[in-house]
Parts: sequence; structure tokens; C-alpha cells
Amino acid sequence: MVRRNETTVDEFILLGITDIWELQVILFLLFLLICLTSLVGNLGMIALIRLDSRLHTPMYFFLCHLSLVDLGNSSAVAPKMLVSFFEERKPISLPGCAAQMYFCGVCIITECYLLAAMAYDRYVAICNPLLYVATMSQKVCVQLAVGSYIVATVNEIMLVSSVFSLHFCGPKVINHFFCDIPPVLKLSCSSTAVNEHMLFTIAAFIALSTLGFIVVSYGYILTAVLRICSPEGRHKAFSTCASHLTSVSVFYGTMIFMYLRPSSSYSLDQDKVVSVAYTLVIPMLNPLIYSLRNMEVKDALKRLLGKVRVYFRNQTGKEVS
Repeated sequence: MVRRNETTVDEFILLGITDIWELQVILFLLFLLICLTSLVGNLGMIALIRLDSRLHTPMYFFLCHLSLVDLGNSSAVAPKMLVSFFEERKPISLPGCAAQMYFCGVCIITECYLLAAMAYDRYVAICNPLLYVATMSQKVCVQLAVGSYIVATVNEIMLVSSVFSLHFCGPKVINHFFCDIPPVLKLSCSSTAVNEHMLFTIAAFIALSTLGFIVVSYGYILTAVLRICSPEGRHKAFSTCASHLTSVSVFYGTMIFMYLRPSSSYSLDQDKVVSVAYTLVIPMLNPLIYSLRNMEVKDALKRLLGKVRVYFRNQTGKEVS
């Protein structure tokens, strides 16, 4: 208790990505474009799924939540990062740092479980199609989604509370563009061995258990697809999984590189680049992956655009090109 009362750090200073002004301008414009694309893409995906009744299926129910989580992930990091490009000093309060760390972590963990739930959905649809409606009922889907949020919340409360129970007496400069756990731990005056072990254990369990579940699910899917006689049938079955597999590969590849390494191998400058990938680039890519590689989403978008054209034609009394 005495050591905590001696804490003099009441804020952290974010070092940012670079201190080269010309590069900051370029990065600001680039990240602003990425953030706007992510915002439009994820909100558009959510709206499209909600408005088109043909997309009211378990697969798109989870995709809607995936878009919501991606939107939350980028929103937790992007506003502060974009503003910091114009700040010589980039302060963030301890509560603000804890909140950013918490919401970003919740979104990442939730995405792991949602991707696993989507893999289970594809497994049931391909391997047990006759039981699909009963197995993937609305109640089951809601339970899987809510469970993902609850597990993520509990795990992140444990991690964030353990970090901010440490003693911070200076330095207070975080060599990062947002409050991630590894760079914040490096600023503590206390021993962080327990925290690093907790972070590695929780990250390893979540990543490996969900990824293992996804791999096993796709093992059964591959076996079932290879039993299909017609090439058209096999192609149709694989096409329903292509978007999900692409998202899984990009997301888990980034997460494993970022968190499942010994602390001695951390390079904070290198990790900044990886962090940009999972906080900004992946939330932008997911709606693009599911819209460009999924015929049902393309058809739904065409139907929606057709309705918009008819509406404006009726309003103006002339053809809208």
C-alpha cells in the first residue's frame, strides 16, 4: 500500500509511430482512409444483414457481430492515434489508458470466439445439413455470441486489473501508439513476471483453443467435401468457407506473432507495425473479404441498390443512372 501511494505517474505519454513530420502527414492520410473504409464497410455490412431477410441466417448473424467487434476495435484505437499525429506531446491518462487497453482486448478476444462459432456453423451446415436448423437455432446462436462477449470481458478485466495494480514511478513514455499490455508492462517499477506469465497463458489458451477448434472443424469439413462426387458440389461447399478461412488466416497469424512469444523477443518498434494490422487493417479487411468473396452478400447488395434506385426513380419521376 505504501508503494502505491508513492506513485507519481498520473498519465502516460504515447511515443507514437514516428516523429518525422513528413511521414506523419502521409500516415495520417493513410490511416484516416483505412478508418473511414472500416467504418463504412462494417456499418454497411451490419445494415445489409439487418435489412435483407435472406441474410437472417446463423452465418450472417455471427458476421454481423464480427463487424460490430471490428468496429469497436478500430474505434478504441483510431481516434486517439489520429489526433496524436498533430500533437507534439501525446498524453493519455491512466483511466484512459486502462479503458483503451480494456476495450481493445475485449474486441480481440471476442473475435477469436466468434470466428470459432462461425467455424462450428460451417461444420454443421456441411457435415450435418439435415440437423442444421435444429442445431443452429436462434437460441444457440445468441448463447454463443453472448458467451463470447462474457468470456472476453472476464479475461480482460483480469488482465487490465493486474497491469494497473503494479507500481508506476517513471519513466512514463509508452513506446507505442496506444496502450497495449506489453509496452505498458515495461514501464512498471514492480516485477512483471506474474503479469507476463498471465498474459502469455491467457493469450495462449484463447488463441490455441479457438484455433484448434477451427482446425478440427475444417478437418471434418474437408473430409465431408471430398466425399461429394460432383466438382460443382465440392466447389460450392468450399466457396461457403473461403471468406471465413481468409479472415481466420489473417487474424490468427497476426495474433500469434504478437502475443505468443517470449518477452525477451519483443521488439516494440516491430510490434507497432503488427498492431496496426490487427487494430486497423483487419477491421477494414473483414467486410471487404466477406463482400468480395461471398455471392450471397453481393446479391443482397445488388437487391438493396436496386431498391434504392427504384425509390429515387419514383421520387424524381425519371431514371437514375
